[in-house]
Amino acid sequence: MAPHDAILGWDEDTNAAAYDAFTRAHPMYNVTSRDLARRAGLSDVGLVVDLCGGAGATARAILDHIPPGARVISVDNAAAMQRVGRRTLIDSRLSWITAPAEHLADHVAHGHIGAVVCNSAIWKTDIAAVFAAVSRVLRPGGRFVFNIGGGFAGIRHPDEQAVSGGPSLNTLIHDVAARDYGYIAPPKSADAPPKLPLETITCELAAAGLAVVDTEIVAQHSTMAEKKAWLSIPVFSRPEGDFTHAQRMRILETAYAQTTPDAPSVTSWLVVVAERREPPA
Repeated sequence: MAPHDAILGWDEDTNAAAYDAFTRAHPMYNVTSRDLARRAGLSDVGLVVDLCGGAGATARAILDHIPPGARVISVDNAAAMQRVGRRTLIDSRLSWITAPAEHLADHVAHGHIGAVVCNSAIWKTDIAAVFAAVSRVLRPGGRFVFNIGGGFAGIRHPDEQAVSGGPSLNTLIHDVAARDYGYIAPPKSADAPPKLPLETITCELAAAGLAVVDTEIVAQHSTMAEKKAWLSIPVFSRPEGDFTHAQRMRILETAYAQTTPDAPSVTSWLVVVAERREPPA
């Protein structure tokens, strides 16, 4: 049994509150959400889906981009995240559906959605099922816009490569855990292929009837202080293994003390814009 203070998964109230607080205090999710909303071409849509929308960070950006009279549906399978969103993001244009991304087509009218936006979450879904569901609900020409972390996509932005101010906070966390708790990190194969490279994404989209119209490798700039705040969110805390959340936070504090708060931290993202193909004549 997990320790009483361990936080497990997304559907937990403490985690949901911490995640929502981070999105409001730090720019990371606001910046990525606005970037995706801009790429989605929302000026003439009537209905937009915020897929894996969590507590509503991306929905907030979408609401700022849609025309008068348009609506947003936020879909997520974690009820705890949506409970936070319903309390903190009250807008008559926004509705919430608690369901897995793979079941999107069971809850949304087919062929009527102008755009589907998914920020930072495609990696945790069954992409074949999700892409098929998105294709069913999008109108012809409707856009599907999402991003994939560089580690999953197997890409690195030049800005990330240029930052070399010492070990990363993740590396320091593992070093502290090894020193103070005897932690042994699971082995990683240097030759292991990325899980979601663009080639795989393109093929799966095409199989679902979606065509890639644009891709870009972008850099997300932050600081060690923001990275530390992000790693304080229970679901993101490190290292993996049999640690309580309190232990992980002590490890994080010790590791963070070895850094400079305003030191730059850069992560890479692959942004993909796809469109629903017109049906054959």
